[in-house]
Amino acid sequence: MVGRLKLSLFFSNKALLGCLAVIVALMADQASKEAVLENAHRLSAALPVVPGFNLVFTRNEGVTFGLLSGMPWWVLTVLAVLICLWISSVMLRSNHKVEVVGCGLILGGALGNIADRVRHGGVTDFLDFYIGNYHWPSFNLADVAVLCGVSLLIFHQVRNPA
Repeated sequence: MVGRLKLSLFFSNKALLGCLAVIVALMADQASKEAVLENAHRLSAALPVVPGFNLVFTRNEGVTFGLLSGMPWWVLTVLAVLICLWISSVMLRSNHKVEVVGCGLILGGALGNIADRVRHGGVTDFLDFYIGNYHWPSFNLADVAVLCGVSLLIFHQVRNPA
């Protein structure tokens, strides 16, 4: 009985930690995109913040770096939902907090971009980093959450090889 109680408490804490990561990533992404949309008229021509960084308003109808931009938005959405289901199963099966948080960040970011596709047919991007005339493709906080989540998963795997 004590073993089951410990397992259920661990699962509850682990699930809560993963859900917290999802919620934080999703809320930060959606709040930032809402602010961008409210100021789209000012950001369409790029607003310099500091040298090497602008705020811009762009709409990405593809995936990373505009790949697959010719695909219908709903196809990309269905693909993203399937990936989210797979990441959710990985998160719920994991016994490591770092993996759970990493999966949660990936899920939160993916859900933020799915919400954009459903509402706008494309993803709102607004972070524009550049050096001279070279601009990295613009991105958003959902992309940052996904990158941080993947980085945590890689870090965990390197530190704890199977």
